[in-house]
Amino acid sequence: MQRPLIQRIATIAASLALAYAAAPAVAAGTAAATAHPAFKVEVTGKGEPVILIPGLASSGEVWNGTVAHYCGSRQCHVVTLAGFAGVPAIEGPLLPAVEQQLSDYIAANKFDHPIVIGHSLGGFLGMKLAVDHPDQVGRLVIVDTLPALAAIQMPSITGAQMKEMAAGMRARMESMDAEAKRSNQMKTLHAMITKQEDIDRAAGWGKQSDPATVTNAMVEMMSEDLRPEVSRIKAPTLVLGSWIAYKDYGTKPMFEQLYKTQYQQLPNVKVELADNARHFIMYDDPAWMYDRIDNFLK
Repeated sequence: MQRPLIQRIATIAASLALAYAAAPAVAAGTAAATAHPAFKVEVTGKGEPVILIPGLASSGEVWNGTVAHYCGSRQCHVVTLAGFAGVPAIEGPLLPAVEQQLSDYIAANKFDHPIVIGHSLGGFLGMKLAVDHPDQVGRLVIVDTLPALAAIQMPSITGAQMKEMAAGMRARMESMDAEAKRSNQMKTLHAMITKQEDIDRAAGWGKQSDPATVTNAMVEMMSEDLRPEVSRIKAPTLVLGSWIAYKDYGTKPMFEQLYKTQYQQLPNVKVELADNARHFIMYDDPAWMYDRIDNFLK
């Protein structure tokens, strides 16, 4: 893959965190549910359980269309993470807390191999849950994320180098002034979402998010390499990706190869890329997304 292409993808990945770091601080406090302070849950419908996890600085409302499509005959458990979209932040690292509390939530509710669907950071969390708790996840849908974002630019990157790269990202984020952050936010969201109304909605969630939580969560994700770990996942997995935001830098087959290379250790995976959607596939081409998930769940 051409170097300008992989550099562009890596830049967008880093900009995702920078975009949401523009929000004013939201104080940490008591989250909605003491049993799982790392996230709140909205439950809709009855039947087979589906857990939906949104991405960085996003509300669970990003899944509203998905809930309407799937939760007549299934029960949707829609998560919003602590520190995002107005949910009170927690102390300490967010991602391990979310993973463990999701595992506890599945056990406490006696779910039998639920479907887990995650977008972006939420897809990474779903992946991590399925890696560390392989017997708890029935089927896994990952919407536009990779096991090792930092490895896009350097496929042979070491763990130490990933942490160094993540530390550099943190330093850049913390050095930007408010105006630069606001400008970066809108530029990044336009690269990720097509319709202005959806961009405005996502920007609103970002303003309600805690900047420290956003920064720390992105740095945590950028520091991890799940490429070898995905071999432990037992659940059949569907990966839905996007590429049109980067069409000036490469072809669809090039992007397909990028995704497939990162997921090559996952034994039962299907990778598909949308032709008409940017990063927020559920907004840009929901019909395509539902069709692929429908076929996967049959």
